[in-house]
Amino acid sequence: MRAAVYNPYLDTLGGGERYSMAFAKALVELGYAVEVEWKDREIKKKLEDRFGSKLDGVSVVDDIGRGDGYDVCFWVSDGSIPMVRARRNVLHFQVPFRKVGGKTLLNRMKLFRFGSVVCNSYFTKSFIDEEFGVKSSVIYPPVDVDKIKAKRKENLILYVGRFSTLKQSKGQEKLVEAFRFFYDGGNKSFRLVLAGGVEVGVGDFVDGLRKEAEGYPISIVESPSYKKLLEYYGKAKFFWSAGGYGVDEDRRPERVEHFGISVVEAMAAGAVPLVFNAGGHKEIVKEGESGFLWNNIEELVERTASLVADKKEYASISKRCVAESRRFGYERFKEEVKKLLE
Repeated sequence: MRAAVYNPYLDTLGGGERYSMAFAKALVELGYAVEVEWKDREIKKKLEDRFGSKLDGVSVVDDIGRGDGYDVCFWVSDGSIPMVRARRNVLHFQVPFRKVGGKTLLNRMKLFRFGSVVCNSYFTKSFIDEEFGVKSSVIYPPVDVDKIKAKRKENLILYVGRFSTLKQSKGQEKLVEAFRFFYDGGNKSFRLVLAGGVEVGVGDFVDGLRKEAEGYPISIVESPSYKKLLEYYGKAKFFWSAGGYGVDEDRRPERVEHFGISVVEAMAAGAVPLVFNAGGHKEIVKEGESGFLWNNIEELVERTASLVADKKEYASISKRCVAESRRFGYERFKEEVKKLLE
């Protein structure tokens, strides 16, 4: 059996690309020979290095056509609907597109070729169903929770996410601002690490962050390896995210976090997440049980300081984070892919 995977954003090496490669891996394990469309053959090694997962059984090819000759075609939409012709077609949305003319007659005709429309979160689904007039299903991204272990915790606050400013508001500059308040408020034993990819859409953003961080124990780590990320996750006490801060999620849903894989990874290592109250974050974090959802910088700083002071509460939440992360594991993902194809 043959399967094809198409993702127009592969070189961004982000969460959606991890999702696509996990789908490819699941297809291989289900007995398919998988081909991924991309011109640069080096993309396979880049994906393996970034995500820490071998892509045995996956080949990179110049062109999968429109799925002709394949048993399954997994296609990541860029907001448009392709005319795909594999025996079984799966259309995936990792972005909550709106106002892209989703209900045109031509799109409705193309959608007949897709047996399944899949979204990465219920947040994304709510916009996709409305925009395209479909009833999509949700398969949460897989997280390698078995590989991520807590180490001896340090006074480390971590954020992991692309430094790109093209499509989403990751809000690293707000985390720098928050940490300066937190540090000046008496928490001088803590440090902040901002880690993420710089492959696409960075410009002078990182240089600006470095200037804002001057004089504070803030490290900016560009395009870390998966092994390095595991080390940071293991040591971090807290995981901060300002993804979507300052954005109206109803009007600009594409600018907030659509899910938040790095949040789950941090939880798997026992790092307590304090994440902005928007988008997919609300599907991951159970308020007060497996982390906290904040609405402004003051709330983020105060809640973190409170957990620093109350070691018993911190330990209890940290333990629940590890348990809660298990519901996003790879085996669950693989079983849902299998059911989808059946």
